[in-house]
Amino acid sequence: MNGVQRPAGSAGNGGSVSSRSWWIYRGTGQPLADIRLADVLPPPPAWRNFDGGPVLPPVPAESAETDRRIGAVGRATPRQNAHDIDMINTALLLRRPLLVTGRPGIGKSTLAYLVARELGLGRVLHWGITSRSTLRSGLYEYDAIGRAQASLGRGQAPGATAAGPADPTGEAPRIGDFVRLGPLGTALLPYELPRVLLIDELDKSDIDLPSDLLHVLENGSYDIPELVRARQHEPDAQVFTDDPDSTVTVTDGRVRCRAFPFVVITSNGERQFPPAFLRRCVRLDVSPPREDQLAAMIAAHFRDQDGRHDPLIRAFVERSREHGGLATDQLLNAVFLRTAGVREDDAAWSELLDALWRELSGAP
Repeated sequence: MNGVQRPAGSAGNGGSVSSRSWWIYRGTGQPLADIRLADVLPPPPAWRNFDGGPVLPPVPAESAETDRRIGAVGRATPRQNAHDIDMINTALLLRRPLLVTGRPGIGKSTLAYLVARELGLGRVLHWGITSRSTLRSGLYEYDAIGRAQASLGRGQAPGATAAGPADPTGEAPRIGDFVRLGPLGTALLPYELPRVLLIDELDKSDIDLPSDLLHVLENGSYDIPELVRARQHEPDAQVFTDDPDSTVTVTDGRVRCRAFPFVVITSNGERQFPPAFLRRCVRLDVSPPREDQLAAMIAAHFRDQDGRHDPLIRAFVERSREHGGLATDQLLNAVFLRTAGVREDDAAWSELLDALWRELSGAP
């Protein structure tokens, strides 16, 4: 296997994890130093090899959003255990989606941002699932009404600066101007390196969506019927993507990936998924964070390196154990109040903690 050989070793559930020789992602949360992912990522299995083109260059990172999620570069990062990193690398090497399950608020979605930062995979594409989400909404949206209005001279195409028809020559507006790729559709464009796609809380979806995803995730391609029908007049359609102010050319209405995206699908375990869907995923059940991981999370967000919040962390872990699990942001909220000047010897502190650390079930 092509790749950088790193010291072998493993760890259990402690805070220290030694890199295994086959790992590409090491769980540091910090960018790879002097290593290009294209040079160390082995080729995909033959049955997961895609040939889309023309090849698109890497997309820059969205640093502000990543920093908000996991803290700034250079600060402490919660260390994942070896099993979690094994599963992440397995999904990365096999080019399979990673299905991450666990109770709400324990950091399932942050995995996507940790991988994107460390491996230099650019902006994370985020598809937040609701009961109204459909496969098409994840792939693309077509503004048929806007195009009809532009054709009649009562509107304008996206990006036009003057009122009236999109094209002052009187020609029909380009159909591509009214197509915008969704997060899933953008992730499947033929990028040189994998894009990171976060499909968040799939268990909130309509019952059919996991099955609808199977064909696209298996074949790494999809058609845009509106562009397919117009290909004789507009074979190379310029469409908008899910990235801000970004467009791409779609030929003959068909999109096919080249580097299969690193797909993180999160679930709170509130429903069962079809066996055919589970078979195509690498599955990771995330355990509640340990005290050392919570301390690293606080250090990443508050620059706390001296452990002065350790008693609060221990109290949080105990309260979480007693109440069947609390979300990590409930701890962050308490730490922020402390840094804002609320003292533990204040009469209101105990009441504030009771309010902040209420059970996630909504019980009083």
